[in-house]
Amino acid sequence: MSETLAQARADQSAEVLYEVADGVAVLTLNRPERLNTISGPMLSLLSKLLLQADADPEVRCVILTGTGRAFCAGLDLVSATSGSGIGSETQAATISVDLDLKTAPPTVIFNMNKPTICALNGAAAGYGLDTALGCDIRMMAQGAKLAAAFVKRGIVPESGGTWFLPRLIGWSKAAELIFTGRTLSAEESLEMGLATHVVPADELMTEARKLAKEIADNAPLAVQSAKRLMRMGLNETFNDHVHHVFLQFLQLVRTQDFREGMTSFLEKRPADFQGR
Repeated sequence: MSETLAQARADQSAEVLYEVADGVAVLTLNRPERLNTISGPMLSLLSKLLLQADADPEVRCVILTGTGRAFCAGLDLVSATSGSGIGSETQAATISVDLDLKTAPPTVIFNMNKPTICALNGAAAGYGLDTALGCDIRMMAQGAKLAAAFVKRGIVPESGGTWFLPRLIGWSKAAELIFTGRTLSAEESLEMGLATHVVPADELMTEARKLAKEIADNAPLAVQSAKRLMRMGLNETFNDHVHHVFLQFLQLVRTQDFREGMTSFLEKRPADFQGR
């Protein structure tokens, strides 16, 4: 276990909490007194723990959620306007023009092979919205909201929103949402296709874990291959894509999990996949 992971598990005051059970890793944004607004240390720890979960063979699915009333209210405007934190004049004066975003959370989430579920316990605004959009599946508590308030703060969706939204809901709906900076309720998010489930707040993590366990019970190599292929397919022609699918298929039929999947089906029993 890495030192970073050990500290996140042991220190309940860490800005991101981490736990693993039944093949599911739960990462929890933990600045409830600031509505889980982002800080530099939070972003660094979040990236490290996401990479840890993606590399851990015991983890088959990842849930990202928050503590308190919000999932993530975006930039910490209090720190930014007081001269400290992300977005402050002090930090802006030291930012390099040669940015390396390979280890930034939105890029890490997008490139993860493990499936990701965002369990939105409350509002996701700004950076929080982009982070939620980067997850594969979004489940929302009934009182949760999605706020695309970027233009109301004089910025753009800086962490993937302009890429995700047109692909998720189409150009026209994405344009209206981004240009107006509108806030969507959980029910509106569900209707628009930005969420796949809306559940009572006190059932959110139970339902998220249930869905994650359903994913984790499947052959992990196949699930991760399917995610990679979906990601590749976003920018491929059909002919190129089916070629890559076939190459993945040839690798999977040589695995123990493929044989276990066929045998368990014929024997009418649950499969015991080992990720090999």
